[in-house]
Amino acid sequence: MKCIIIGLGTYGRVLVDELSALGHEVIAADNDASRVERVKDMCDAAFQIEATDELALSVLPLKKVDIVIVAIGQNLGASVRVVALLKKLGVEHIYARAMDYVHKNILQAFSIDKILIPEERAARALVREMELGSKADLFRVDDKYCIYKFQIPEQFIGVLPNELHLNEQFQLKVIAIKKAKKVQNFIGIEYNDSEVVNITKENEPLEANDELVCYGKESDFRKLYNFL
Repeated sequence: MKCIIIGLGTYGRVLVDELSALGHEVIAADNDASRVERVKDMCDAAFQIEATDELALSVLPLKKVDIVIVAIGQNLGASVRVVALLKKLGVEHIYARAMDYVHKNILQAFSIDKILIPEERAARALVREMELGSKADLFRVDDKYCIYKFQIPEQFIGVLPNELHLNEQFQLKVIAIKKAKKVQNFIGIEYNDSEVVNITKENEPLEANDELVCYGKESDFRKLYNFL
């Protein structure tokens, strides 16, 4: 995938680093020379430009990439103007960062592919971690439904998977279990890993480091948190 990232604060810089590490072709841009300097060795190209200027923005190969990500943070005016210019210049696929719901509502008017609210996502992840006492990963299907992966709480240890009854009590469907296991590498050193197992009546009781993968409404996951 080829992409352009505009705005190289912490969020944009991490995007550059991670996408480049995964082998994607990344072009970075910011109006701050020091920020451009910090990422120039991470990506394929880095430009110091004022992206709110149409002529400067058009210097970027906007039509030759798969996606443009506007990662501009606090400056709402700059974010909105850059998105508007990208639409004017005919960019098909645009992601944009929003700082709050006012920002999000404005960006929605442009009908872009995706609006990113990293602060909200980070806050939700922290709440899930605090509630469950362990890290929980989320994949959002839509505004209501999502898939959660979380380490089982203490109350589930020793319980058979088919005896959890999460569907009956909370309308949450358990779709997989990740069982912790010890793995030995080629030089004989053991390390912790996990493997996905399907839900059957013959499953062994859940153990302390197992993880559940569940599907359902976020509101029903909250009910589970409160119960636990």
